[in-house]
Amino acid sequence: MRTITVELGERSYPIMIKSGLLSEVGARMKDLGFKGKAAVVTNPLVGDLYAGELLKSLKGSGFSPFLITLPDGEEYKTIEVATTVYDALIENTMERNSPIIALGGGVIGDLTGFVAATYLRGVPYIQVPTTLLSQVDSSVGGKTAVNHPRGKNLIGAFYQPRAVFIDPDVLKTLDAREVRAGLAEVIKYGIIRDPAFFAFLEENSSKLLGLGAELTRAIERSCEIKAEVVGADETEQGLRSILNLGHTFGHAIEALSGYGTYKHGEAVAIGMYLAARLSAALGLCDSGVVERVKGLVSSVGLPTEPPEFAVEAWIESMRLDKKVSSEAMRFVLIKRIGTVSLEVVGEEELKALYAGL
Repeated sequence: MRTITVELGERSYPIMIKSGLLSEVGARMKDLGFKGKAAVVTNPLVGDLYAGELLKSLKGSGFSPFLITLPDGEEYKTIEVATTVYDALIENTMERNSPIIALGGGVIGDLTGFVAATYLRGVPYIQVPTTLLSQVDSSVGGKTAVNHPRGKNLIGAFYQPRAVFIDPDVLKTLDAREVRAGLAEVIKYGIIRDPAFFAFLEENSSKLLGLGAELTRAIERSCEIKAEVVGADETEQGLRSILNLGHTFGHAIEALSGYGTYKHGEAVAIGMYLAARLSAALGLCDSGVVERVKGLVSSVGLPTEPPEFAVEAWIESMRLDKKVSSEAMRFVLIKRIGTVSLEVVGEEELKALYAGL
């Protein structure tokens, strides 16, 4: 088993990565000092596949678990759905030391974390991510949120999990589109932090969808980078902003298309390519960087071309993004593979980029 620690002092926590780990979650949680009631939050698809095994593991370690099943999809990551989770927790008399377990992808993880941060002013929660995207990105770092009709993740909190349990075996039931969507975040880590990792992904792009050793290595390296960045800047005051490469563009695509039209990773893939195009247009990188980004993104079957929106709506949506500060639009842009910077970009530069698409 590979264990990576997110270093946050007294709130440090492990990311455990191991094939077959799902059946050990109960024992691992017991080792962390948990006992008694435990809520498992999931959706119908994941629940049918994996809730039984997780509940068996919990019961075998002395827990009294119960299941909360939520609708599947980004469009359900709302305050209204969060309220149904509060209701279930209250009905089952969950107390401040009772853990909540997120069994699912990014939507379940984000919403469960938000509920954990706010129920009884904060209860412990555990991440058991079941999609590639959530394994390499959203389950680590403590960003919790629900969406608002005018923007993604506008209502939320920084609230760290107590542990993240990653079982690569669960990806075998994931459809290929979900795997590809997760690879967008994997590619991001190479662009922002590790040129050697980016080269590894280029060399092994055809093998990543095979869910073998290459993908496990990619999961481990992605989690290492995420843990390093979060440990250095938990609440995104500086360094952590580099994790947003492609996300301001991507969130606008998601919001304007209607949540669920594009997978988050698909929107981020387009956003990374747009960020590369913008970086080159502003003279921050050369055209070779743009071609490498487009080449790798395309090689794993992800899109690079954005849907058509009115430019005014596009810019307005980005202004509402939570990463905009003091009316200035800041984007993570690329200097070279492995090095990025946060830059203020004006409307004219964005309109010029849009006109050239």
